[in-house]
Amino acid sequence: MVSMCAEGESLAALLTRRRTDGQLFRLALQEAEKHKWIESEKAGRDLGEAALYDWSRRYWRYWCRDRWIEHLSGERYWSELDQQDFGLLRHDFHRNTALIAQIVEHIKKGGENLDIICWAQKNNQDMKDLLEILLLLDINSRRLSFWPA
Repeated sequence: MVSMCAEGESLAALLTRRRTDGQLFRLALQEAEKHKWIESEKAGRDLGEAALYDWSRRYWRYWCRDRWIEHLSGERYWSELDQQDFGLLRHDFHRNTALIAQIVEHIKKGGENLDIICWAQKNNQDMKDLLEILLLLDINSRRLSFWPA
């Protein structure tokens, strides 16, 4: 699993230092650099580290969450994530793909366990399957954020 950055360490410094650790960090830095370029163009000047920090504050959690979903779905392997989790959704819950798809959509939108449980109760979903899937996903302990909110 990905580790937290040192207190006060910039996103660029963290990602540059961790480049050898895998593609996730390289792609994150590319995304942050794109954001820096776009925001600098809008401002008419180079925003530097401030734009990188802005990307990390606004997008990092969701970007990581999307990469985690790709990994769990077996769409793309990320070496920074747990190897045994690769393709987990495809292999362990093939019998209830519709429920998995709905849960994944809630996760992509930032939904947490409680949000998903409330949605399931409101929509009369099978709670046994839902809880089994949520336990396996373990959303709360798998947060991929290395920049404080």
